[in-house]
Amino acid sequence: MTREDAMESGGGVELTFLLGLGFQLVLGEFTRRLAEVGYADLRPVHGMAFQALKGRGATATELAERLGVTKQAAGQIVDDLERRGYVRREPHPEGGRRKLVVLTGAAREHLAVAGRILHELEAELASSADIGALRRELARVVRALHGQDGLPPLRPVW
Repeated sequence: MTREDAMESGGGVELTFLLGLGFQLVLGEFTRRLAEVGYADLRPVHGMAFQALKGRGATATELAERLGVTKQAAGQIVDDLERRGYVRREPHPEGGRRKLVVLTGAAREHLAVAGRILHELEAELASSADIGALRRELARVVRALHGQDGLPPLRPVW
């Protein structure tokens, strides 16, 4: 059996490899399309930060916890995004020295564009794969490993 045959059937290829390769390829195409419409300055970690800050925002410490990075790394991400105009720091509603990091209109616009592009990409992939079934099966895998209590944070582990 050739490697291509193995990929076609999924047989003999480790699940972690298939999941990682699928993630890498979809994310790469998604990122390429975002760059085409004017978001070449953003990397996937920025999108993860935007997702973590949606709603009321978060402190840099909370952002670090949600992204699974150090406080220093989260601070660097916030500094970078603030310079680019995607986030701003506001006084924390509970007072004190803490600051709340919130998304700006530019970040919310990016999220809207990114959402549209992701849905378009998924629709294109649906012409060659059963995306609904894939989503359901992956959700079952996540529940089997994590339990029924929502989704764990998506954190890079390599």
